[in-house]
Amino acid sequence: MPVWGWILIAAIVVIAILAVIVARSVSSRQRTDRLRGRFGPEYERTVGEVGNLDAAEDELAARERKREKLDIVPLTPEAQAKYADSWRTVQIEFVDNPSSAVGAADRLVIQVMRERGYPIDDFDQRAADISVDHPKVVENYRTAHGIYLAQEQGGVGTEEQREAFVHYRALFEKLLETDENKDKPKEARA
Repeated sequence: MPVWGWILIAAIVVIAILAVIVARSVSSRQRTDRLRGRFGPEYERTVGEVGNLDAAEDELAARERKREKLDIVPLTPEAQAKYADSWRTVQIEFVDNPSSAVGAADRLVIQVMRERGYPIDDFDQRAADISVDHPKVVENYRTAHGIYLAQEQGGVGTEEQREAFVHYRALFEKLLETDENKDKPKEARA
């Protein structure tokens, strides 16, 4: 084979390798953009917690795959009304007994999650599952639950209890939404 043939083959191999590198880079950027758009602040929190971009993105993608397997259903109008009434009762209770109301808010959120179809056994898993559907309020949930746990140890004042209650309310309102599109991953809505 003439020298120009070997040069042509080498050029084709180099071009093919560059094409693969560019394709991977574009694919990686698209994945990053999609996950960042989907998870918002939860994306940044996960990257910071995991400490490695690829591992964090794998974690978020795994959450999406797990969520797709769950049968999350909207509440019936009756259940929605029942839980809204329960929330109003807990909110009224907050005035007289904030610590009890924060605990009741935590339990009420878990009840709604259970009825909607979220697994509820482990807090970290609950937060991960919620982060797929409600990435903007999952940090509220983590904060509220952290305050609730600190309250159980006895070192929380009324202002922190109020903060926890407000955070629980933000998640509770999202969980009560009945718009079925809000219960489906974004890709399924497109």
